[in-house]
Amino acid sequence: MSPFLSSGWRPLPIEVVKALDLSSSDVARWAELQRGQTRLDSPFLSPHWALAVAKAQAEKGDEVKIAIQRDASGQAVGFLPARVRQDVAMPVGAPMCDYQALVTAPGVTMNPRELLSALGAHRIDFCHMLADDVTLARHGRGQTDSWVVETPEGYEAYAAERKAAGVGVLKDIDKKRRKAEREVGPCHFTAMSQSRAAFDQLVAWKRVQLLLTHQTDLFQTPWVNRLLDHLFERREPDFGGGLYTLHLGERLAAVHLHLRGEHTIHGWLIAHNPDLERYSPGLMLFQDILKSMDGTPYMRLDLGTGDYRFKRELSNAQQKVVFGFLGAPSVPTLVRHAAYGVRQMVEALPLGRVSEIPGKAMRRIDLLRGLH
Repeated sequence: MSPFLSSGWRPLPIEVVKALDLSSSDVARWAELQRGQTRLDSPFLSPHWALAVAKAQAEKGDEVKIAIQRDASGQAVGFLPARVRQDVAMPVGAPMCDYQALVTAPGVTMNPRELLSALGAHRIDFCHMLADDVTLARHGRGQTDSWVVETPEGYEAYAAERKAAGVGVLKDIDKKRRKAEREVGPCHFTAMSQSRAAFDQLVAWKRVQLLLTHQTDLFQTPWVNRLLDHLFERREPDFGGGLYTLHLGERLAAVHLHLRGEHTIHGWLIAHNPDLERYSPGLMLFQDILKSMDGTPYMRLDLGTGDYRFKRELSNAQQKVVFGFLGAPSVPTLVRHAAYGVRQMVEALPLGRVSEIPGKAMRRIDLLRGLH
């Protein structure tokens, strides 16, 4: 049994501090708790993610806060970052944040009502909460899969496992690579590229993609650009961005900006040259990244949520995440409860794509709330 669950352990009241006022000792303790648990090995659960977002959003005041649970000795045993606006707490960095969870010592939970009170919030919203989070995940209203490629024994062992499972995606990528090299030029892969031109091209391609699919242009939001610029420049081994590029001959074919944790690379922003789409350069780049992980501390490539064929075929593991909210009796809670009620009712009806409208509307509203 965890010492934190013994009858002698009593938590102190939850403390809340501004993210930019977080002490260096608490940052180190947060990282220590995260490092000790594989389930928490995501750059989005790092203290450095919360700090990077807080700096990018500094002009908005002190909205990014950290809830800290301490034991009787004063040692921190749990952390939850949140952005609090108008009595509602939301994930730090949303909609750019792909995971949420309380980072705690094993066996430690936070009292949900005390957490709300400490944050000064009537409601806590979450969209990608780890399904095994014992404090907040039980308040989920639905769940989905995050797709993960695990390569603890290296790329060749992973490729053999995919082949044995009857998945031919890697063989198909090899065929397209040979065709691309014959028709366009030799492949050249760069990991941790420092090319600002490639970074700018990634953003340009993503903006066109968002426009063509009638999605919100994230890059019109100043704090998003400040965050991306900071992470592009950040090179620490246990946290930061990583720009990966693939050229065919002299032509830039694909660019990915991923986030790096201690042992995880998290697929984040990906784009490719539309003129070379027939060669699937984005998939070729994913394959190159997986090969480049051999001999490094990285043992997993997290592809995130989204039911895309390439994610299903590349992945050999899944991580359940939930969406929902925790609320105290209040108007914001009643509004959210009503919205989910309508969504669940419509999704239960045999209306085809019409059933998806309430969920899409809620996600769009949450996206706009996060951006502004």
